Amino acid sequence: MTNEISQVDYDIEKDEEIMIRLDDIISKCKDKPGMLIPILQQTQKLYGYLPEMAIKKISDELKIPFSEVAGIIGFYSFFSTKAKGKNVIRVCQGTACYVRGGKDLLAAFKNELKIGVGETTKNKKFSLEVGRCFGACGLAPVITLNDEVIQRVKPSSVSEIIKSVGD
Repeated sequence: MTNEISQVDYDIEKDEEIMIRLDDIISKCKDKPGMLIPILQQTQKLYGYLPEMAIKKISDELKIPFSEVAGIIGFYSFFSTKAKGKNVIRVCQGTACYVRGGKDLLAAFKNELKIGVGETTKNKKFSLEVGRCFGACGLAPVITLNDEVIQRVKPSSVSEIIKSVGD
């Protein structure tokens, strides 16, 4: 997609472009009932997360109290109010993965990246998250690196996985 905007690093010109696109999203949807969640989804896709100023703008434009919009964002786990890194690592902590070393694997990623779950490295290259099941229990423990599923991951391979990600 040629109009894709970086989730983390954008300059003032791109910020203005994003605001124009946000205005467009809101104007196309605001008069249709039940469009808050689709607007939030499109906004998150645009920014990579839901910044407070975008939430306020959506709240104002749709005439929905900020607290109500924030409550919906907090209720659904797929919404995020924190900027994510260029690469998102999700470590499965579902039963099969947890039993087969998922806990140690998560600890290895935390140690290697020097961040906790839900955090992003200072250089904005990585974010670390957990998942409850990726549907690959027979291949446990499993992680996803962006949209790629990596199976049978060992704590000893964490450093290699991180180094394999280009800039």
